[in-house]
Amino acid sequence: MNYNEEYDKLKAKILAHAPDAKTDLLDKAFHLADSMHKGQLRKSGEPFVIHPVAVSIMLADMEMDMSSIIAGMLHDVVEDTAVTIEEIREMFGDEIALLVDGVTKLKRIQTYTKEEQHAENLRKMFLSMASDIRVVLIKLVDRLHNMRTLQYMNTDAQVSKARETIEIYTPLAHRLGMTKIKWELEDLCFKYLEPDAYESLIKQIDQNREQKEEYISKVLDSLKGKLADAGINAFLDGRPKHLYSVHKKMVTQNKTLNQIYDLMAIRVIVDTVQECYTVLGIIHEMYTPVPGRFKDYIAMPKANLYQSLHTTLIGPDGHPFEAQIRTWDMHKTAEIGIAAHWKYKEGVSEKERNSELDSKLAWVHNLFDNQKELEDPNEFVETFKMDLFTDEVFVFTPKGDVKSLPKGSTPIDFAYSIHSAIGNKMVGAKVNGEIKPLNYKLMTGDFVEVITSQAPGKGPNRDWLSIVKSSEAKSKIRQYFKKEHRESNIERGKEMINRELKRINYTYSQLFKDEFVDPILQKYRFHTLDDMLNVIGFGEMSERKLLNLLVEEYKKSQSQSDEKAAEEILSKLEVKKDKKEKIKERHSDNGIIVKGIDNCLVRLSRCCNPVPGDSIVGYITRGRGVSVHRTDCPNVASMEVSSDRMIDVRWADTSAKSSYVVDICVTAIDRSRLLLQIANLIADSKLNMKAINARTTRDKYAIIDLSIEINDRSELDRLVNKISMLDDIVDVSRTVK
Repeated sequence: MNYNEEYDKLKAKILAHAPDAKTDLLDKAFHLADSMHKGQLRKSGEPFVIHPVAVSIMLADMEMDMSSIIAGMLHDVVEDTAVTIEEIREMFGDEIALLVDGVTKLKRIQTYTKEEQHAENLRKMFLSMASDIRVVLIKLVDRLHNMRTLQYMNTDAQVSKARETIEIYTPLAHRLGMTKIKWELEDLCFKYLEPDAYESLIKQIDQNREQKEEYISKVLDSLKGKLADAGINAFLDGRPKHLYSVHKKMVTQNKTLNQIYDLMAIRVIVDTVQECYTVLGIIHEMYTPVPGRFKDYIAMPKANLYQSLHTTLIGPDGHPFEAQIRTWDMHKTAEIGIAAHWKYKEGVSEKERNSELDSKLAWVHNLFDNQKELEDPNEFVETFKMDLFTDEVFVFTPKGDVKSLPKGSTPIDFAYSIHSAIGNKMVGAKVNGEIKPLNYKLMTGDFVEVITSQAPGKGPNRDWLSIVKSSEAKSKIRQYFKKEHRESNIERGKEMINRELKRINYTYSQLFKDEFVDPILQKYRFHTLDDMLNVIGFGEMSERKLLNLLVEEYKKSQSQSDEKAAEEILSKLEVKKDKKEKIKERHSDNGIIVKGIDNCLVRLSRCCNPVPGDSIVGYITRGRGVSVHRTDCPNVASMEVSSDRMIDVRWADTSAKSSYVVDICVTAIDRSRLLLQIANLIADSKLNMKAINARTTRDKYAIIDLSIEINDRSELDRLVNKISMLDDIVDVSRTVK
């Protein structure tokens, strides 16, 4: 593919719908993308710049404004090349820089896991969407082009991308009314997530395609004649349902393809709203409408701005089909949703356009107002996904105003959708004139009246959080409890943390240091520690999660401190070597002399338990001084034997330590009284047995682990010899852990 030719096509598309458009800045953006992506290839082997050009073409097809198209051209430049967002701002201005920054992933943040980083990138995009919806329009088009070329990636990547797309981007396209993009994304996801079902469905539909098309053609021909007689100029076509929606219907309704009759729908597009209702009347005269299957989205538009009349009818031969009736403006909005409002409009100022958009995008701002207090990026994204997926019900206020709420909403959700003060003072509700419980599920068409009380002490109940459906209601209830009960929440948070500190054996002074706490406050967007304690006491954040993060920071600090201590020991050795100082030898409490060091922590390794008389070697550890091992300890081989961390050590002639614990393992043919004989031998040797553990294998061997307290290696050797002389003993050996 020649990307220069594709770029020429892009300019031609722009000039076709905006002849006066100036493309100088677009040329500049193309040349920058071309030069900065030079040498970068896509998985298909094509030059990378083909992708941003394709994204810009798709935006031009939607008749987006020039700033969006330029941002589409530059959307990967900051993320994948050395160009910074500040340089974009200098070259292209604040507006384009804002759009590019919104779709650019965050650079790797060290304090985040891979999952948290991914969630934070989505959070950034969503928050940018709240300030300028074009950010997510560009991102949707970017994702669509990537999904179209997903065949060049490996299977794991295909499934991962498809799953993220179906969970986040397709519901987002739906909420923005971008049906065309939504359908194509869903079908592409279906192809990679359920390839067998996808291929099977295509074959089944192809077998019946001619029959279905002939059926719809007959309906369209009949309707054309009737509309012509009525003097209505209409565009008619048949629209097949997209694959994923057919698959979902088959799965949810447990039907075969042959049992789904409304696979095809007809679409009637006219010039005026009045003509929409006239067409509805004509089509209802021609065919019998199916009861309960008429929806008027013109009188009550969806939250994503979608408007149309939907009706299901019994057609020729008794088979049902769906009809959608709308105007050309409605059709444009149905295809590309909110993007339709960025098309070039003669005589419309930027201020007027923004004012019009603000009224149409109120739901977007509400969505973010509801979730702006969610500090955890993963929780933010999960709540956002839940809001995107939720279907709607339309209910009425006592004055007849329409309120759109998530399906499953209660009177409490309704109250908070009006105002938080009404929700906070709510004590009951009437639905269609009857008192209903607060957990009543509202249905489309319900008239709802909220009963409030101004009595002191009235307020929401914590149980409401498990009753309400909308994130708006949940957010406002949380805000109430976090504000009204802040002091008690903070005290409860402290108590929860103190209990958990005791359980994990840490102290408050160890973990709650500014250098540990500040990065966590910043990560979760708290201003103070009390803000975090408030959230913990309220129950919105786990005290264990906080302490796990603090312990992690503490251990990092200890590790750095341990490394420093080890380096100090090494530096002491170097100084002594350089000065050729003679050190007065001084043994540690456990009877070890470290060559060249007169005062450092010395620890006998528990893996091999060396005792006086054993050949030993020292190893400078990070934070625990010098660790002493037997020279035959297998763990010594895995240490840095060639490094300067190995150090000479030896046993002192005298020691303050009078006894050492040693582990031995006895293997024998299992028989009665064996354990008693070994215990008697240890007692006769006047040695103290610290622990004993015995087990029998399937092949009738006894394995006996002993921990014995001895004074030196000679005592151990005598005991081992005595045990070895017993009947049925196979082996007696020192244990290495």
